[in-house]
Parts: sequence; structure tokens; C-alpha cells
Amino acid sequence: MDFHELSILQIQELIAAGKTTAADVFSHFKKRAEALNPKLNAFATIADAPAAFTGKGSLAGIPLGIKEVFSQAGVRTSAGSKILENFKPPYTCTVVNRLKESGAVSLGTCNMDEFAMGSSGENCAYGPARNPWAFDRVPGGSSSGSVVAVAAGLVPASLGTDTGGSIRTPASLSGVVGFKPTYGRNSRFGVIAMASSLDCPGTFTRTVRDAATIYEAMAGNDPMDSTSLDAPTAIDPGIWDRKDLKGVRVGVPKEYFRDGLDAGVREQVRNAIAKMEELGAEIVDITLPNSEYGIAVYYVIMAAEASTNLARYDGVRFGHISGDGADIAKNRAEGFGPEPTRRIMLGSFVLSSGFYDAYYKKASLVRELIRDDFLQAFEQVDVIVGPVVPTVAWKIGEKVEDPLKMYLADIYTVPPSLAGIPGLSLPIGFAKPEDGSGDAVELPVGLHMLAGHLQEEKLFMVAHVLEEAMAESLQGKQPNA
Repeated sequence: MDFHELSILQIQELIAAGKTTAADVFSHFKKRAEALNPKLNAFATIADAPAAFTGKGSLAGIPLGIKEVFSQAGVRTSAGSKILENFKPPYTCTVVNRLKESGAVSLGTCNMDEFAMGSSGENCAYGPARNPWAFDRVPGGSSSGSVVAVAAGLVPASLGTDTGGSIRTPASLSGVVGFKPTYGRNSRFGVIAMASSLDCPGTFTRTVRDAATIYEAMAGNDPMDSTSLDAPTAIDPGIWDRKDLKGVRVGVPKEYFRDGLDAGVREQVRNAIAKMEELGAEIVDITLPNSEYGIAVYYVIMAAEASTNLARYDGVRFGHISGDGADIAKNRAEGFGPEPTRRIMLGSFVLSSGFYDAYYKKASLVRELIRDDFLQAFEQVDVIVGPVVPTVAWKIGEKVEDPLKMYLADIYTVPPSLAGIPGLSLPIGFAKPEDGSGDAVELPVGLHMLAGHLQEEKLFMVAHVLEEAMAESLQGKQPNA
């Protein structure tokens, strides 16, 4: 059977009906991953089948790709970096343990931008993952291998992390559902940190309902994570029967449609908004006045936290060792790639004496203004929508020499991350690149959907209704892999 064309729920229905087995499902995806991975570079490691498939939970028999930032006992977890090239954690992170308790199994670890630093997947020490829609283009990052694994049908779902857009951006560029919950919904215990006040584990799936299924299995309070929230996470199954958006107020920020947004992306997003109105939603023009400061605030706060978190990798306790390891500076210089080095330097600068108040403290204050913008907006509307990325997927190497241009790809995804609210990228159509390459290929476009703090259920409901309504228009489009 072509399991790679099915959702999690469809696969489980086949297993429950006795038409296939969990072992057959795993074997299918393992063979497909082994055949296509040399071309796509989605997986860092591919796992062997477990000795037995005994899971009885909500994800029984479902193989997952796991971003190489989630610690798994005895499994190489390099975070895409040479400095952790041979690191095998002694324990497994909370979210992976919870998924395994629900019956899921790991098909392998997925490549990523080094320490989750990047929007394209090109910063991985082991080479870039490739977009299955066009192999010469980026899939988005930092969760690049995880999104490619789902987009190319190597797994039905995968785990990623989203700090400033590292799930939603690749989901948009690669044509899958990418979901990040409210900050604190998913435990960060055992997840290699980049920026601790922003990092958020999430998922890539084929459908919105699959995203909700995994969310329910992995979310919830964890005493091992002091930022973990203690709030109900169950999703009302009645939302999947909803067929319209009557009574739903949809906010459209004027700041999201200014210069810099490709015409093709703009058209697809506007079409999706029109479809929501057709489904009964009320479209409300809103403003997020401080969103223009999002990139600047993010790259101060993120870099400061990243420089602190990465200070532990010195070759003394663990990490890459140069020669006899006595030269810590050399251990780090050889172990870290250009992007972590750049962010460590920037973070050290903004935290240094004489500059802390001018940069980090001021950025933290503006972050509160951005959070207030969203709080005020959600007093008027139920969800906010707009583009995820200003363009479709760009060519590998196109932005590598211009870090600022790369950072601006996160212009829409960073403000919600600073506010800690849930977000989702939903595939809505295709557009041609406007980069002057002359390519005739059409590439995926996602709709950015945001909800208020702890409003995951509302986000899933609205996204599912729109997904169902637009399903027919997206049929027939398949990636090259």
C-alpha cells in the first residue's frame, strides 16, 4: 500500500481493520527513506525496526522523524553541529517519551540547521536537506530534515522545534502542515536549547487533525521543565464535524501586506482569506503596530540566550576536542560553524557591560509591547491570518552570503514567537518564484494562522474547516520525490 499518501488516522484505521500491521507500515517507510534519503538528505540516521510493536495508544504503529535536537538515550544527537558530532545522550526527552508511550516509534533522526540557527537548512554541518518540490531549492529551516521527511512521504509525521519560525517557515516552503503550540505547552526537558524563552517543540504532518492527535499525546505539564504550563490540553472531538466558519472573526493585519511580499504569495493568501469569508467568517482589518520591530528584538534576545546556552560546549565536559583538548578556543572554533559563531558573538556583545541596557533590556521591553499588540488584537478577533514567508522557496546558496536577507525571511513568524502564542502554517496553494531565475515550477505557499494564548483548539478548528474546503483545489499537486 502507498502508506506515504495517507494520514496518521487513515493508517491507524487500516491497522485496526487488520488490513495491515505496524511492522508493515514501518517497513514501507524505512525502505522509502533509505531509497530517497541520499537525494534529499532528510535523515541524519535511520533506525532499525523495534523488536516488537506493542503500542496501544493514540499513535500506535506510527513512525516519526525526530529532529536531531531531541535527546534520545543512546542515539546520536548532534544538533546538526560538528561540536556534538559523536554525542549520545544518556536519557530521552519528555516529549519523545510521551509519544513512545502513545505507541509511536522513531524512524530516525532528521537533519537541521546547526543548533536550530537558520531559515533554510543550509547551516547543517552535514549538508543541506533539499526541497522535494525542487531539489535545487531550500526546504526551509531550521527543521529542514523534519519537513522534508513529511513532504516527501518518508514518514507520516515528524518533530521539529520553532524558535522564531523554524516549523512554520519550512512547512510553508515545503507544502505541509506545521504547528507550534503556545510556549510552555510542550516540555523542553531534554531538547537541546538555542533560545530558552522562545524554543517550542512542535510537529509537521499531512493534515491538521494529525497535528492535533500528536499535540494531545505530547503536550502537558512536566515537572522537569520550569516553564511548562499546567493547563488542559484535550481537544474537543466535535470540532472535526464543523463545516463552516460562521461566527468566527478573522483578523488581517495591515502590516503583513506591505512591500516585500511576492505577488504570487499575496494572491494565494488573499484567495484563502476570501475562502474563509465564503465559509461564513467575518474578516476584520487589524493592526499590529510594533511588529515592525520584531526582527530586531528577536535577533537581540535570541542571540543573547543562544550565546549563553552554547557556552557549555567547550570540549572539556563534552563537545568537539581539538588535539589534546587543552585549547578551549580552538575546540569551539573547529566545532561551531559560521552561523552559531556569528550569533555567539552578537549575543556576547548585547550582554556585555555597557551595552546590556541599550540592547538586551530595551529589546525585552519592546517584546512586551509586541505581546500587548496581540493581546489587544485577540480582544477583537478569534484568529489572525497572513503570509508565513514573503516568498516561495529560494535556491540553495542564494542568501547564504547575506545573513540579513536570510533573517528577513522570518519577518512574519518572529512576532508571534516573541508573544508565545500558538501558530500554524496551512498549505493553501502554489506560486512561481519571483527571484529572476526563470523557473516555471510552482512552489508551495502556506497560510499563517495564529490564535490567542492557550487557544490551540480554536486554531485547529478554523484550520481544519479551511483545509477541508480547499482540499479539492490542491489535489493533483505532488512533489518530485
